[in-house]
Amino acid sequence: MQIIKRNLDLRVDDSLMRVYVASPKPPGTYPGILFYSDIYQLGGAMIRIVNYLAGFGYVVAAPEIFHRIEPVGTIIEPDDIGRMRGNDDARRTLVTEYDRDCSAVINYLKADSGVTPGKIGTLGFCIGGHLSFRAAFQEEIKASVCCYPTGIPSGKLGQDVADTIQRVGEINGEMLLILGTLDPHIPESDRNILIKAIETAQIPHQVFLYAAEHTFMRDDGYRYDSAATTSAWVEIIKFFERIFSI
Repeated sequence: MQIIKRNLDLRVDDSLMRVYVASPKPPGTYPGILFYSDIYQLGGAMIRIVNYLAGFGYVVAAPEIFHRIEPVGTIIEPDDIGRMRGNDDARRTLVTEYDRDCSAVINYLKADSGVTPGKIGTLGFCIGGHLSFRAAFQEEIKASVCCYPTGIPSGKLGQDVADTIQRVGEINGEMLLILGTLDPHIPESDRNILIKAIETAQIPHQVFLYAAEHTFMRDDGYRYDSAATTSAWVEIIKFFERIFSI
């Protein structure tokens, strides 16, 4: 379906957080999705994903994750310099700040008249996958999709050590993990720790493994794998449709 695109500003800790929102054009109410980008923020590749998902019937809200550090509208180039810059921004942000941003976007979606009450999920990539995993601790989140989430077993997320792996039991909804078996940032040992923690906590979940590298769903990168990406999107859309059709 056709979509409407807009930008809004939310104030968190006296910092202006730009949120890009894409939503279906036909009148009605739709499930809301809190969307987390990778360390490069909301460049073309991430915006295309937001728009793509919105076209399936979702109000997708994507915050700039480094708004306390970078000027509004900053797009970090996905190259070596950008990688250093994005990782430095991540290291300078407190885990509690990420959590407050999460609550702010969830509250926005709950108040949006175009979002169906009680139907909110989350989707994220790389660092955004970790943030999406943490968002699942919020009672409002019914479905979480984490694509190659980095740093969960180690607690590597921001300026301090994240307690994400210790809090798996707080997850309220269902979870879907998209992982690449050729991803050096999430080696087999980390994948096993993550999956074991979810299983032990008895969280309803699905795991899909692809013979692909890190960021394989980013269509402007040299690791892009179109076949794996298409397969992953089929599973993501089925996952959201099943949960939000209830």
